[in-house]
Amino acid sequence: MPSRRALVAGNWKMHGLKASVAQLEAVLRGSARVRADVDLMVCPPATLIAAFAAAATGSRVAIGGQDCHAEPSGAYTGDISAEMLADAGARAVIVGHSERRGYHRETDADVCGKTLAARRAGLVAIVCIGETQAERAGGHTLAVVERQLAGSVPDRAGPDNLVIAYEPVWAIGTGLTPTAADIEAVHGMIRKRLARRFAASGEGIRVLYGGSVKPENARELLAVGGVDGALVGGASLKAEDFLAIAAAYA
Repeated sequence: MPSRRALVAGNWKMHGLKASVAQLEAVLRGSARVRADVDLMVCPPATLIAAFAAAATGSRVAIGGQDCHAEPSGAYTGDISAEMLADAGARAVIVGHSERRGYHRETDADVCGKTLAARRAGLVAIVCIGETQAERAGGHTLAVVERQLAGSVPDRAGPDNLVIAYEPVWAIGTGLTPTAADIEAVHGMIRKRLARRFAASGEGIRVLYGGSVKPENARELLAVGGVDGALVGGASLKAEDFLAIAAAYA
């Protein structure tokens, strides 16, 4: 089985102004305390990508976007293309986050189109999948995650253009997390589906866990079998907390 480097990525969501570069600078300074085989990424709002990318030049911290349009350009007021993100210095983009699927009614097909756009622009797509509380209560977790995985990920995916983030919707920002056994079961199913569909390339695709990851639970969550890192929400806004999560890889 190919070796998969751990990845800890921070999703800042709709937070951050120009002064927030101070938090990035603190991450850059503190990154030396994180194991060299752990990749770090910060995904700020689009208004900060260029400034963050410039500040992170030559460092081990990659900068990513939070969403992109499927088309490279056009009459889509307010949207941002994957090419624009790349031009601003981004190296990856989050697509299919549950907040995009929920608030903006994005379908698996929409997410697949954005994943292809990321590939077209030379970006890594971090594709988010996960079940709601109702789906979990109904015993549909694996079926929902499998359906989203199949519909959101295009053909010819591999570790150089795709990362999967399993984020149970009910755990995002709530302080709740699934049990280690639950996470391992879902990640195990995702790994099997990736390997079945993409063979050796599928074995190399990283699968992150997201959903109320914080310094207090990071060591336990990152030690779960099949978890290749974390997509961190609120805790990534403070450099100290973000670095503490990454440092869980002791």
